[in-house]
Amino acid sequence: MDIVYVRDLKLDARIGIYEWEKRIFQKIRVDLEMAWDNRLPANSDNIKDTLNYKTAAKRVKALVDADHYELVERLAETIASTLMQELQIPWIQVTVGKPGAVHGSSEVGVRIERGNRAWQPSI
Repeated sequence: MDIVYVRDLKLDARIGIYEWEKRIFQKIRVDLEMAWDNRLPANSDNIKDTLNYKTAAKRVKALVDADHYELVERLAETIASTLMQELQIPWIQVTVGKPGAVHGSSEVGVRIERGNRAWQPSI
């Protein structure tokens, strides 16, 4: 399985369960790993054959900007399901972290996997 990834995407989000969190933006960090058959774009050298990581990152930003999320779990699930559906990704791993959310920790968050990790592209 080939992987297309986006690491350390830093965004300002309205996220959290406390009233004070609902009034502010907080920094979050998103990592994506997405299964894709990279043989076609490797041979064609054409962006239209790729899983465009810029498109994926822009879609994540739009999802973050569009709503207040109480839980990082809901945001991660929203990102995974949206990207899988819209970009026809067979497998995805999404990490959403909240830097500084827990005193003494650099970051807390969740990592989820959705889809078929054993996916193999058709030849």
